[in-house]
Amino acid sequence: MAWKPDGYTSVAPYLVVDGAQRTIDFLTVVFDAQPLRMHPMGERLGHAEVRIDDTVLMLADGMDGWPPVASHVHLYVPDVDAKWSRALAAGATPVQAPQEKGDGDRRGGFRDAGGTTWWISTQVA
Repeated sequence: MAWKPDGYTSVAPYLVVDGAQRTIDFLTVVFDAQPLRMHPMGERLGHAEVRIDDTVLMLADGMDGWPPVASHVHLYVPDVDAKWSRALAAGATPVQAPQEKGDGDRRGGFRDAGGTTWWISTQVA
């Protein structure tokens, strides 16, 4: 048996959010996330995993002793403007419209209902 699941990277972001299933639904619409393992604990998700492109993201609902934490996650995407529009159509709150800042990337950010700020970039130079 392998020491980690097949296709998983050694490092995975882990988000504790307000509304894990709602976050998974959002990630599915915006980033074409593929749900993987889900471990419900009553009405909440005690642990869940989704794959976005080549990365597995782990998340869970906030619970006693593990409150939701506002986090920031960065993703490179093929078309930052298209993803930006898709996120806003899915209910995201804009943080920063996509723009070039002289570092070779076109970057923007938005916040989902679970409290995570997503920074998206496309390399342009």
